[in-house]
Amino acid sequence: MKATGIVRRIDDLGRVVIPKEIRRTMRIRESEPLEIYTGKEGEIILKKYSPISELTDFARQYAESLSQVSGRVTLVADRDQIIAAAGGYRNVLGKSLSREMENRMEKRDCFLATRGEREFTPVVENMPEEYLYQAVCPILSEGDMIGAVVLLEQEQKRKMNEGDLKLIQAAAGFLGKQMEQ
Repeated sequence: MKATGIVRRIDDLGRVVIPKEIRRTMRIRESEPLEIYTGKEGEIILKKYSPISELTDFARQYAESLSQVSGRVTLVADRDQIIAAAGGYRNVLGKSLSREMENRMEKRDCFLATRGEREFTPVVENMPEEYLYQAVCPILSEGDMIGAVVLLEQEQKRKMNEGDLKLIQAAAGFLGKQMEQ
């Protein structure tokens, strides 16, 4: 654990304010769920809660199936990072999503984009953009955006189309329904 040098008092309702600098650095947004853990030495640990991370193994298998069917790189992300990768780009597993991708997912709409277009969004921070096409669809569960399904393509002649978008819409819908159960 790393000390920040910041001290906060508990108010009469048992609340502690997480300083803005820490929220910004850790990308903790207002009303975002946090898990609370306790350590052996009396620590209280707050961790960003990712409901879809409970489905990591399932998401990995689902990404493998989507990649085989589509012949494209398939990624599954929670709100903050890549939790499953298939068909390539395994080096992005666990990497943080780019702020642009987070903002785009918050819009809750599916989209297709080609590199050079305004809609084209880097998927993760500092990821070499070797891919030319992308399709992204947020995963919604009980009205909350909890992640996204992403298809990537590198080959010029394999431009993405509405079929790819429908495929990941179905995948995102299915993963969202799994979270509701």
